[in-house]
Amino acid sequence: MGLRDAIRTWLTPLPAMDERSVVWPGPLPYTDGAWPFANLAAGGTWPLSFQQTLLGPEEHVAGDFGGLVGGGYAGNGVVFACLNARLNLFTQARPMYRKLRSGTPGELWSDRQLDILRRPWPNGTTADLLARMAQDADLGGNAFIARLPDKLVRLRPDWVTIVHDAEPWDPDAEVLGYVYQPGGPAMGRPAILYQRSEVAHFAPIPDPLFPTRGMSWLTPLIREIEADTAATTHKLQFFRQGATPNMIITGIVPAAGQSLNDWVAKYREKNEGLSNAYKTQFFSAGVDAKVVGADLQQIDFKVTQGAGETRIAAAAGVPPVVVGLSEGMQGSSLNAGNFQSAMRRFADLTGRPWWANAFGSLASVVSVQRDSELWYSDADIPALKDDIQAVAEVQQLNASAIRQLVDAGFEPQSVVNAIRAGDLKLLKHTGYYSVQLQTLGPEGPPEPETQAPEAEEPNEEPADE
Repeated sequence: MGLRDAIRTWLTPLPAMDERSVVWPGPLPYTDGAWPFANLAAGGTWPLSFQQTLLGPEEHVAGDFGGLVGGGYAGNGVVFACLNARLNLFTQARPMYRKLRSGTPGELWSDRQLDILRRPWPNGTTADLLARMAQDADLGGNAFIARLPDKLVRLRPDWVTIVHDAEPWDPDAEVLGYVYQPGGPAMGRPAILYQRSEVAHFAPIPDPLFPTRGMSWLTPLIREIEADTAATTHKLQFFRQGATPNMIITGIVPAAGQSLNDWVAKYREKNEGLSNAYKTQFFSAGVDAKVVGADLQQIDFKVTQGAGETRIAAAAGVPPVVVGLSEGMQGSSLNAGNFQSAMRRFADLTGRPWWANAFGSLASVVSVQRDSELWYSDADIPALKDDIQAVAEVQQLNASAIRQLVDAGFEPQSVVNAIRAGDLKLLKHTGYYSVQLQTLGPEGPPEPETQAPEAEEPNEEPADE
C-alpha cells in the first residue's frame, strides 16, 4: 500500500460509525517507514509535510494563538477594541441560500437545512457561531468548525493539524482531513480525525508560506502591539511615581554611621510615590538634584501613542473614528458625512468579504442545492442602511424601465432578464405596440368605416285647394 492510499485509509470512517469521525486510541499504523504522528506529543514538526496551523518563534507577544490572545486581545486595549468592532459587525449577518441563474445571483431563500447554523449547539445562535469564527480567524488565522450528527463544534485552531496526501506545494496535493488533539499535543490524548467534508475551514487571510492555512492580521503587528503596551506601561509608571520626573542627586555625604543605601532609602520614603507628589525638597550644601528624562508633554505622548493606535486600526480594517481612537475623534472625521463614509468603507471592505468567505466555508457542512449557494442576508444591519437605500433607489429605476419596455411591446420576461443582466440585446418584441396604437399587421390598419348620408325627407307642399 502506498503512502497516499494509507493516509486515505486512516481518514476513512469505519462503516459502523455512520459517517462520524474516527477516534484512534493509539499510534497510527506504520507505513512506508514513516510514523506520521509519533512526535506529536513532543511538540515537534510533522513529517511528510503535515503542517500545524500555528508555528513560528515566540516573542514577548508570542506569535502563536495563545500569545496573541494573552498579549494582544486580553493585554492591549486598542487590539481589543478593534477585534470587538470587527466581531460586532461580523455577527449581524444571517445565513440564507441565494439562487444562481446561469451564474447570475438571484433572490435569497431559506429552508430547514439552515437550522444547524441558526442553532449550532445547545443555547447557541448564529451570532455565537460567527463570533467564535471571527475570534479564531483574527487571533489564529484559521477557524475550524466540525459537523457532528446533531450540532456544530468549534475546534481550537492551534490544536488542529491539516493533513495532506503529499507535500502541500505539490500541484496534485489535496487536503484529506484534519487531526484534532484535545488539550494540545503536550497532553497526549487520543487524536480525533475528521474528514474534509466534516470540517468548515475559514481562513480569510491566506498565509503566503502555506497554501491551505491562514494568517492572523495581528502577526505583522507584534512589535506595534508591544510598543503600544510599553507606552501604556510608561504612562502608568509615570503616575505611580507621583507624576514627577526622574532625578539624579549628586554630592551626597551620608551622616556619620549612615551608609549611602540608608540615605537613599530614607529619601525615597519621604519623596517618592503618589502620597509625596509635589512636595518641596530640601538638601544640604553640596547636594545637587538634576531632572533627567522627559515627561508626557515633552515626548508629545498623545501623538506618539495615537500614531501606533491608528496603525493597528488600519491593519484591522477598522476606521479609527468607528473604534473611537484619539486620532479619529478630532477634526473632520466627526462630521456626519465622513462618519457615514467610514462606516460604509468598514462594511464594504471588511464585512462583506468576511461574510462571503465565512458562509462559503460553512457550505461544506451544510447541504446546498446545485442551483444555489450559501449566502447571507444583510437586510437588518444598521451599518448598511445607506446600501439598503441605494438598492431601493436602483430597484425603483429598474421598475420604471421595466414598465416602459413592457408598454413598448417587449416580452415581460425578456425585459426582466435584460434589466438583470444589463444587456438590452436580450429583449424580445411581441409584435404589438402600446394599447394606444393599432396592432401591427400585413394589411396595415383597417380603413375607417363610412356611413351613407341619411336621405332627406321630401318637402311636402300643401295641396291646392
